[in-house]
This record gives sequence, structure tokens and C-alpha cells, in this order.
Amino acid sequence: MSGFVEKPEPVEVPGLEHLHTGKVRDLYRNQSGELVMVASDRMSAHDWVLPTEIPDKGRVLTRLSLWWFDQLADVVPSHVLSTEVPEGAPADWAGRTMVCKPLRMVPVECVARGYLTGSGLVEYERDRTVCGLALPEGLVNGSELPSPIFTPAAKAEVGEHDENVSYEEVARQIGAETAAQLRQLTLAVYGRARDIARDRGIILADTKFEFGFEGDTLVLADEVLTPDSSRFWPADQWQPGRSQPSYDKQFVRDWLDSPDSGWDRRGELPPPELPAEVVEQTRAKYIEAYERLTGIPWS
Repeated sequence: MSGFVEKPEPVEVPGLEHLHTGKVRDLYRNQSGELVMVASDRMSAHDWVLPTEIPDKGRVLTRLSLWWFDQLADVVPSHVLSTEVPEGAPADWAGRTMVCKPLRMVPVECVARGYLTGSGLVEYERDRTVCGLALPEGLVNGSELPSPIFTPAAKAEVGEHDENVSYEEVARQIGAETAAQLRQLTLAVYGRARDIARDRGIILADTKFEFGFEGDTLVLADEVLTPDSSRFWPADQWQPGRSQPSYDKQFVRDWLDSPDSGWDRRGELPPPELPAEVVEQTRAKYIEAYERLTGIPWS
């Protein structure tokens, strides 16, 4: 069992049709057929949307995504049309809203990995592979891979876990040409972002992207390169062979997995409220990631 502890009721806004409530974002369609994405302060971990929100998280995700879309504009176009808040929307949508092009979404999570961690580490320790790709002996938790790899996943519904799939399976599902485009574009975007982050003292260990088609052109969609979709590590503290300090939701996962939470992630009970100190430290990590990457003070 997993999903929302309590699924929020969608906000009703004149002229907007509510389409979907995701783990973090609410999706609407306006009367022009454009999509309106609103990032909430909800936090998800271990396939659950937690009962406690992280203040300012939605604004951090939106502002950081917009910054990255600008940095990547010469590599891949984005789906963003504007950040204008629709008339009649709540005041707190300001800074959380992106008006976007409707795309034919590709049903694949496009994951790029430059370092061994997470589900990739689990598979490597078992089979010496990640998503079926053979890797050399001797790698440990946090090792840099010989070169970045494309490890796609099947996109899951809220409450389900994205499932790693082989490149061959992706090619079978969506066609060899589209699969090759996705792999090339994913690694190109990762490479650009990795270099930008490295210049700012941050390791981009892995990340995931979503793409959709506008006509015959692949367009970068959803959010991009945020602490929700990426693992960011402080470069000066990187030490292979252990779990790395991070600027992402790993801090929340670690608390949920600790005896302090009293929660069994394998049980049927939903996760507990986060304590105030975990909320504040998580907020601080998200803001520090934004400030270090962009060089812009948070306000």
C-alpha cells in the first residue's frame, strides 16, 4: 500500500479544467488548450506523499526548473510558455505556476546516471549491471561511472514505483528511432548540467527527465534538475564507499528509515508527520541547492 496519506481536493479556478493531481504538481488545462502546472509544497518519499509539507518547496522547484530550462535552451527546447498566474487563481500560485505547451508525452522516465547509487547500486551489487548494462568490477557506493549511462524506467502511477527497464524494451515499446533520440538527448542534457553543477561545487550524481513531442521535435517537459528529480552531492565531501551528503530528499528518506520515525516502510501504515527540525533542515537544503546552482540569493 502506498500513495497519498490524504489526497488534496483540487483548487477550482474559473476557466481551468483540473486534469490530474500528482505527487507534487497539480495539472490544469486552460481554455486555449495550454497546460497549467502548479508546484505544491508536498513531499514524496518511498512512493508515499507525506502528510507534512515543506514550506517554499514548490517555489524552489519552479524557479530552479525555469533557470535550468534557460541554461539548456541551446541543447533542447522546453515546454514553458509563461509563468503568468491565471486570473482567479489563488494568490499562492505566484512563483509556482508554469503555463506549458501540450505535448505528446513519451511514457518513459529518462534517467541519466554518472555515479553509482540508489537502485543502480542495488542491481550492480547483485549482477554487476545497471538496467542490463555491464559495469566493471570494483565499483562501490558513490563511485563515478566510467561514462554516464542512460537507464530508462517505466513511468508509474502515484503510489507505484517506477520500474527500471532495458534500453531494448524501450525501443520495442516506442520504436528504435525514438529510443535512440531519447538516449542521445538525455545524455546531452545530463552532460551540460553536470558540467554547470561541477563548476559550482556540486556533483550531479543522477537525474531523470521527461520528454514529449511537439510535431516531430522532442521537447523537455515537466520539471528539470531539481532536488526532487536529481541527486546533488557537495563535491568537497564526496567519498566513494559510503552514502553521500546531499541536497535532495535523501534527508527525509533517511529520517523515515531511522528508528526515530517509528515507521516500517514495508508495513501498511502510512508514514508519520515530519518533525519541525526535519522540515526546516529539508527546506534549507532545497534553498541551498538553488542558491549554489544559480548564484542567486533566495528571497
